[in-house]
Amino acid sequence: MSNIREVARLAGVSVATVSRTLKSPERVLPETRDKVNAAVVQAGYRPNLMAVQFRSRRTGNLVILVPAIANTFFARVISGAQQAAQAAGYRLLLCDTQGREAIEQEFAALVYAHQADGVIQLRACDPFISLPPGTDALPLVNACEVVKDAPYPTISLDNRSAAQAMTDHLIGLGHRRIGIIKGPRSSPLTLDRVAGYRDALRNAGIAIDPELICHGDFTLKAGYDGAATMLALAERPSALFCENDEMAIGALKRIKQMGLRVPEDISLVGFDDIPFAAYCDPPLTTISQPAETFGHKAVEMLIALIEKTPIPQRHVLLPFELTVRGSSAAPGSSMA
Repeated sequence: MSNIREVARLAGVSVATVSRTLKSPERVLPETRDKVNAAVVQAGYRPNLMAVQFRSRRTGNLVILVPAIANTFFARVISGAQQAAQAAGYRLLLCDTQGREAIEQEFAALVYAHQADGVIQLRACDPFISLPPGTDALPLVNACEVVKDAPYPTISLDNRSAAQAMTDHLIGLGHRRIGIIKGPRSSPLTLDRVAGYRDALRNAGIAIDPELICHGDFTLKAGYDGAATMLALAERPSALFCENDEMAIGALKRIKQMGLRVPEDISLVGFDDIPFAAYCDPPLTTISQPAETFGHKAVEMLIALIEKTPIPQRHVLLPFELTVRGSSAAPGSSMA
């Protein structure tokens, strides 16, 4: 039966390097890692993973808590996290929590049962986890929707500035009556994006009209229903800003059902730049944010916490980009 010494001989490296490659591949140069992996295959070596985990007290599992797995934006975040975890030799355990704290607590408890090493939380929730008496702090990274001034690492977008940029875009086109369909009331994303919307209107000297602020929940149906509410107003908006692309797509369906055209009769914009946004009719003007980078950075930071290595920046703010497409134009524009 082959052993680790045989693998080291075939790879032309030390036993310690083989061991390091198997336990922490991210700490080994890619060319060395490739040689060791090839030697493992050639030798038919099967490491005793349970023994490795017992010695290191690590499982190689990372829990990622997703509030809505069907949400297209979160699917991209998960994709980035999966790629980063796999590259670092970790496995990703995915949990669709439906935003329920009881489910989050249950899956986070896997760390204390030695079935996982740390948690990535994609929903703002503070306090997040009840610690069993006498345990160390939970290795936790909060990404996407984050708690302000959190004691643990976070990765977020400047949602207030992004929403202000989008509203400024509509104002720059000549719109003065701009409706907004919000996300959930308790979401920090909602609060920041509404604040940015208000900032832009205030800076332009446009009065904030409460009837142009509609509550939603980031779903297609919320956009559909919100658009119906906005278009039923005695003086309907000339532009509609949805706080995510899924609501914008729902709104687009309702607008067309009412016999109106986008952007000739009403401009429509979203947020996230999900893949469907570019394929709407017309293509959706939106805020692009690097979804996969959220997942990748979250995994990198969590592994650093688990392995007790320095984290250069504990609160990362990712960039956004205003992506202008065919769904926004000056009021009353003819696209012929």
